[in-house]
Amino acid sequence: MKRQFLRTLGFALLLAGGLSGAAMAEDEAPDVMIKRLSVDVLDTIKSDKALRSGDMNKLVALVDERIMPSVNFQRMTASAVGPAWRQATAEQQKRLQEEFKILLVRTYAGALAQVSTQTIAMKPMRSSPDDKEVLVRTEIRGVGDPIQLDYRLEKTPGMGTGWRIYNLNVLGVWLVETYKSQFAQEINAKGIDGLIVSLSERNKANSKKG
Repeated sequence: MKRQFLRTLGFALLLAGGLSGAAMAEDEAPDVMIKRLSVDVLDTIKSDKALRSGDMNKLVALVDERIMPSVNFQRMTASAVGPAWRQATAEQQKRLQEEFKILLVRTYAGALAQVSTQTIAMKPMRSSPDDKEVLVRTEIRGVGDPIQLDYRLEKTPGMGTGWRIYNLNVLGVWLVETYKSQFAQEINAKGIDGLIVSLSERNKANSKKG
């Protein structure tokens, strides 16, 4: 449970910086972008009473409106679903992305409610200017042991896109691989439609819990 919380909290801390930096130059270094967004989210949450008190509606809206545009969500979903993604119909892929997005949005929103006094520490990044995919390593420091956070980003061409996140590693566990294992079990037992139904039921149950 602790590791699951740290995984979701870590991703939420980075992403909830939102796209306040969407207008930033596309050539902004990925580690600079990560630091800027991380600091921004921490400051935003600390200064907003409703966010600090866990207002779920506001948190969900924040995640949905400001976070998801900075993620390559199709790549995340396809990677989590695995080989079965290529056999899925266009409609099944659409449903999988919709349900997976709802799951992640509510997970991130719940994690955001736990932010209090954490700070971000950046680690040295090894990359070259021509790299299209990079690994950015950070730590969240606060009460207790530091939380290892590693982000995989890809460079996306075009106006206002820049670097986009497609995976996260917390304490040695990659987010996409974690869901990939869960989804594989569902697909093997019930197929793609079974996974869609399972995600839908899970999201409905989470919604009722608030």
